[in-house]
Amino acid sequence: MTMRVLCAPDSFKETLSAADAAAALAAGAEQAGAGVIAQRVPVADGGEGTLDILAPTMDAVVHAATVTGPRGQPVAARYAVQRAGPNAIVELAEASGLALVPVDDRDPTRTTTYGTGELIVRAAGAGATRVLLTIGGSATCDGGAGIAQALGARFFDDRGGVLTEPLAGGTIGRIRHAERPPRVPELRLACDVDNPLCGPRGAAAVYGPQKGATPEQVERLDAALATLAGVLGVDPNTPGLGAAGGVGLALTWLGAARLERGIDLVLEMLGFAERCRDADLVLTGEGRLDRQSLHGKACLGIAAVAATHGVPTIAIVGAAGEGADECVGDGRLSGYVSLSERYGRERAMSETAAVLAEAAREVVSGRR
Repeated sequence: MTMRVLCAPDSFKETLSAADAAAALAAGAEQAGAGVIAQRVPVADGGEGTLDILAPTMDAVVHAATVTGPRGQPVAARYAVQRAGPNAIVELAEASGLALVPVDDRDPTRTTTYGTGELIVRAAGAGATRVLLTIGGSATCDGGAGIAQALGARFFDDRGGVLTEPLAGGTIGRIRHAERPPRVPELRLACDVDNPLCGPRGAAAVYGPQKGATPEQVERLDAALATLAGVLGVDPNTPGLGAAGGVGLALTWLGAARLERGIDLVLEMLGFAERCRDADLVLTGEGRLDRQSLHGKACLGIAAVAATHGVPTIAIVGAAGEGADECVGDGRLSGYVSLSERYGRERAMSETAAVLAEAAREVVSGRR
């Protein structure tokens, strides 16, 4: 009897890439016996690593360019453009990521997304008219003004002077007027959070400290983002606008951008729904499953698509936290396995691929 298994994990962060996790799941599934056909479909939720996942599927060529880094330094960054199509992929983390700033030098009042805008300009110059922008892992809190500036937007201070230096979190509060550029590519922003722009759940309060902001800087950044939203005429309560230092603020104002749930966007571009039509089981996984997984994380997005085709989804995860059981039910997961609980945290961390394969074999064997 043939059993078709889709192996569609996200990365396990520090221990295993999405591609390696898919390989481990597939190997384990096929060890369950003759007749098991495992297909690897590594995924990402729209954050770091999405370019590497999507470029091969989209037949996109990966290019490299030297652009402006988050602290104004030149950095080497990548972007991808389809060979025969309108799409490009740009990862904000490539040019404006937190990993590009030394830990002791992190300060979101001084970081800019300008280099990400330069990558979008490069992609448009290569023929792309639609850009998928993944916004995870940012070092910034500039409301996306740096990107907009690189795309040709002009920002003015209270004296009517044009702000020419790449805008950062500490300078966007000076903006009093803005002019849109004549033309920008369509932007699809892959977002995995629903935070508003300002307030206790906003970009500065929630994510600023992770980027090095002091409590006093958080207050200043929050106020600057609120001021900029007023200048641009954008509702700061829009869900998702608080992601990546408010990057969607200026891009929404440009009129060519829309925020989309990252995992849904990635699954659409991977043709995941079509793949589910012939599947009997989906195996997914990532580093952790908990209540936060209900808000746009990969495992639940995958399960929702699979459920529409009547295909059960089992998540094999590094660890399960509070609220993991809430991820099981109609339209959600059919079940989950915690590697830390089954094999111990030390082995789950040091031998992730091996225990992932072992768990996959057991799950598939139990469902044959």
